[in-house]
Amino acid sequence: MPTADSDGTSIFYERHGSGPAILFVHGSGGHHAAWWQQVAALRDEFTVVTIDLRGFGKSDSSMPEFDGQDFPGDVVAVLDREDLTDVMLVGQSIGSVAALRAGLLRPERVSSVVLGHSLGGISHPELKELAAADRAEAVKLPVIDRLLTRPFQQERADLTFLFQQMGTFNVARMQDLRNLDTNGPSLEEIQASGVKVAFLAGEKDAVLSVKTVTRAHELLPGSHLEIVEGAPHSMYWEAPGPYNAAIAHLRRTLTAHKETA
Repeated sequence: MPTADSDGTSIFYERHGSGPAILFVHGSGGHHAAWWQQVAALRDEFTVVTIDLRGFGKSDSSMPEFDGQDFPGDVVAVLDREDLTDVMLVGQSIGSVAALRAGLLRPERVSSVVLGHSLGGISHPELKELAAADRAEAVKLPVIDRLLTRPFQQERADLTFLFQQMGTFNVARMQDLRNLDTNGPSLEEIQASGVKVAFLAGEKDAVLSVKTVTRAHELLPGSHLEIVEGAPHSMYWEAPGPYNAAIAHLRRTLTAHKETA
């Protein structure tokens, strides 16, 4: 069982395929196995790495409490353990916050970061206000309706049930991740790092609106924006075809131009 040491904490990960590297960072209800539809579709062209943040899946969950500020280090530990370079980190929801911070910690290993359904914890007053307004609307809905569309829930009761079961394998909970975006990076810090950033959004995301994501893209010069029509917050699960196509396109085209020493 492959593991990486993150300051004494054992972090589980898997590596599949070969080619340019993509490392997926799950959200609050996921773990490495949540990416089953991505691994199968992408491993023939890319090196696909999936991980369990501490408290999730097969990673060490024995600590009495979890601090979201430790999650970026878990990603970095896997990057270092596998000696990966020119990696595209792909975050899902709050996992995007860990992905962006990990990319800024290891810009020599990370060429790009895809912020899936997230602003990545970017510190900017206008974006914080927009995201807070989106959250205020989202909490009016049942949790499952925030993540998957109603038609999908009705037509694919089997996959909806499996989606809900995924989180039962985790010890850490959403509240353990909330402080992750405290003291987030500024737009200027992201630009100075040389790491390319892409915002990946679903048209029907009930947690973070397309309007908010578009504004973040406008405020971050050089960033990319991908909006998938009809897709919800958990696009990777409900609409894997369009999601995988977007990820593959970004991996083929999104490479940071960094100065050589």
